[in-house]
Amino acid sequence: MIKEQFFPTTIYAKDIKIDNDLLANYIINWSKRDKGVNKTNKNGWHSDNIKDTQTEFTPLVKELYNMQEEIYQEEFLERKPVIGNIWANLNPTGGYNKPHIHPNALWSGVYYVKGNEKSGNLVCSDPRPGVQMIMPAKKQTQLPRHLWNECHLLPLVGRIIMFPAWLWHEVQPNTSKDTRISISFNFVQEGFRV
Repeated sequence: MIKEQFFPTTIYAKDIKIDNDLLANYIINWSKRDKGVNKTNKNGWHSDNIKDTQTEFTPLVKELYNMQEEIYQEEFLERKPVIGNIWANLNPTGGYNKPHIHPNALWSGVYYVKGNEKSGNLVCSDPRPGVQMIMPAKKQTQLPRHLWNECHLLPLVGRIIMFPAWLWHEVQPNTSKDTRISISFNFVQEGFRV
């Protein structure tokens, strides 16, 4: 038998070391003086876009660009990556994000400033529309990844996750007693805007 797999969806991750305590304190203080915006977040806080003048985020932005450059090599992309927008999130106990995509972006992602195994996984769903047409019975065993219909990614502090912006995703409710802090972003190619 010949076996080949086509149309994979790649999710990239990278662990970095920056001052998360500085970011956490800055974001918490920011949320106390700014009501934020309401998008997919429920029972949490979503900041306005981070500005270049907020230099606390500069080390992270540098790491995001480094990772995008690596992804551009992997994906054979031309032009240059440009951050379309970037924002901070606070998900206290019970906070979550509804399923969504990021229109007009090429790559989306998240960086975990603070969290734990109970503070809400990032859940990405199988993007193939035809796969929901029939759900065949499968053996009761640990399925290999290529047969999963969703993946659950832990909010590991210091980790960046990047994925295609068209990939449906959500954040599960925070069931811990601590606030989950993350920074989300969208990248476009040079010449395009979010």
